[in-house]
Amino acid sequence: ILTILGNSAVLATAVKRSSLLKSPELLTVNLAVADIGMAISMYPLAIASAWNHAWLGGDASCIYYALMGFLFGVCSMMTLCAMAVIRFLVTNSSKSNSNKITKNSVRILITFIWLYSLLWAVLPLVGWGYYGPEPFGISCTIAWSKFHNSSNGFSFILSMFLLCTVLPALTIVACYLGIAWKVHKAYQEIQNADRIPNAAKLEKKLTLMAVLISVGFLSSWTPYAAASFWSIFNSSDSLQPIVTLLPCLFAKSSTAYNPFIYYIFSKTFRREIKELQCCCGWRVHFFSTDSSAENPVSMMWSG
Repeated sequence: ILTILGNSAVLATAVKRSSLLKSPELLTVNLAVADIGMAISMYPLAIASAWNHAWLGGDASCIYYALMGFLFGVCSMMTLCAMAVIRFLVTNSSKSNSNKITKNSVRILITFIWLYSLLWAVLPLVGWGYYGPEPFGISCTIAWSKFHNSSNGFSFILSMFLLCTVLPALTIVACYLGIAWKVHKAYQEIQNADRIPNAAKLEKKLTLMAVLISVGFLSSWTPYAAASFWSIFNSSDSLQPIVTLLPCLFAKSSTAYNPFIYYIFSKTFRREIKELQCCCGWRVHFFSTDSSAENPVSMMWSG
């Protein structure tokens, strides 16, 4: 419910402000699409299976569920990686060069992200890797336990781990460390903190927001990745069902965090949400963050 309501609000705000969206904000919209797509296509089936105490629908629904999870998961990871790279390029470029990141170039990048994610999601269907049920039996994903004695499966896991997890994660960390160093040097050059320009303060806030989004996603999926890799080299029976279930639930909760981060850091997003509340006749009480300062012309995520 939180995922669908929160990300629907992000998409509604983006549609309302479509003519004002800056090119990097399209990546935020893409991340919301991936999050809400995961919630709509996967969570109802998982919840129904949980109430049933067994997986519903057999092998066909299991493959569908695992494919959707892999597709939207890789898409979210690569979108976060693209956000980090663009923020790094914008922070370390002059204003004239940063304007070269156009909406068309970002649209092409988003198309590549979806095609890349779809490629990895389809590979187990054509024989490289496997899909199967989770050890606790009410969810499906990559069949980690089948890769004990399979060179084909192990090569898939190793390639997927490097190209869809390790390299994007290292890129995200490297980009934000580079941005942090750049911001630190810029602040050192300004002796009087009271004279820090609004643009620098806004840049710092936007970077912090992007970092929190990435940290939320990576920290949510890390326990699940650890449990999954344990099951590659050890029998699934060595872990209690609750030990495999909790990391899975925690990973899925990553789709609900981002709208709250936008709400805390973006005055524009808060204002748009309040307008949507008035138009729709409903009211949701979020955190009280009116004291936070932000440039009134800033966007929920912009370069």
